[in-house]
Amino acid sequence: MKQFLLSVAALCIALSTEAQIKQRIVEDGGTGPYKAIMTEVEGFEAHTIFAPQNLEPFNAQNPLPVLVWGNGACNNSPFEHIKFLSEIASHGYLVVATGYIPMTDEWYQGPMSTTEQQIQSIDWVMAQNADPKSPYYQKIDTKHICLSGMSCGGLQTLHNCADSRVSALMICNSGLFNDQNAASAVPNMPMPRKTKLADIHTPVIYILGGKPDIAYENGMDDFHRIAHVPAIAINLPVGHGGTYAQPHGGEFAVAALAWLDWQLKGSNEASQMFLGAQPKLLQREGWTIEKNDKVE
Repeated sequence: MKQFLLSVAALCIALSTEAQIKQRIVEDGGTGPYKAIMTEVEGFEAHTIFAPQNLEPFNAQNPLPVLVWGNGACNNSPFEHIKFLSEIASHGYLVVATGYIPMTDEWYQGPMSTTEQQIQSIDWVMAQNADPKSPYYQKIDTKHICLSGMSCGGLQTLHNCADSRVSALMICNSGLFNDQNAASAVPNMPMPRKTKLADIHTPVIYILGGKPDIAYENGMDDFHRIAHVPAIAINLPVGHGGTYAQPHGGEFAVAALAWLDWQLKGSNEASQMFLGAQPKLLQREGWTIEKNDKVE
């Protein structure tokens, strides 16, 4: 009887712990073949995971590539980007976003995030893939990690761009400030200098909202300075807010998925969205594209 009671007590503790883990399914899990879930992870504070609900299809031979994400306005929650990030996860990606899981659609109010949280995300991915107790054990493609973020999150990404574990960059509605406009930055945002661009060691794409985007000048200036790695700049004239809040992340999700499928999964079909004299992106309404000489 004593052993039985101890077992019941242990089960109750386990259930209580599980009940505290917050989870949410966004837009029925996305349109991809792997319905996604947004979840927090016990012991991994101020980070939110977007991943396929069913991890059975993934293993060492078919691992999940990784998107590490930083939020706009240095928010410590990905509340503005959940449709976009859930959609990406539903196409077979593990997304690790900076910040606390948003269980409602209310605006985040709290302290700003830090650049270090993206590094923590990469550290966590590596540890999970190596931990036999983790549900992600040997299911993560640690060789294919895209570091990314929107606005302030893009600045955080550029701050962390030298990390050797990163294999691609995706800078959204963002770009480094120069000496002439640095005073217009939000206080306490990361402010790497333009010389930081020399630390980029991977292919990079800038996804911008066209001239109405307050980050347009900074982002395009970055792009025109990058000559040592493949760099692409694409624009859709929707402004700084992008299309993240639209169903399934809108057009920005389409472009981002093509970049990720090309860079992290080696998809030749996805590469045609950007390559050639008539990239498929230009067949979609409103988009423009520029590429440097390193893009092949």
